[in-house]
Amino acid sequence: MYSKYSSKGFEVLAFPCNQFGGQEPGSNAEVKAFAQSKGAKYPLFAKVDVNGPSADPLFVWLKEAQGELGGNDIKWNFGKFLVNKEGKAIKRYPPTTSPNAIASDIEANL
Repeated sequence: MYSKYSSKGFEVLAFPCNQFGGQEPGSNAEVKAFAQSKGAKYPLFAKVDVNGPSADPLFVWLKEAQGELGGNDIKWNFGKFLVNKEGKAIKRYPPTTSPNAIASDIEANL
């Protein structure tokens, strides 16, 4: 998705999180190196908490703007939020949604 749409103003902002089964135990540098070895070319930020009392304010806001049934907590890594050019969180996708499955939503907001 990033390769296809970045020239049109689309950005992927990745925030690693170790709150889900310890999937991101390494340092920020190790996590970034691993992601880049898998082809990540988009911005990869430092690890954050997305749930609980130490949740990063960005994820507090995203979850408030786009809650989901069963509570607002993010259930697993690779949850996705689509934010439009005006900075409004417009849609939330579960971790099981593939990036290709949201292409039409991305295109509609470019």
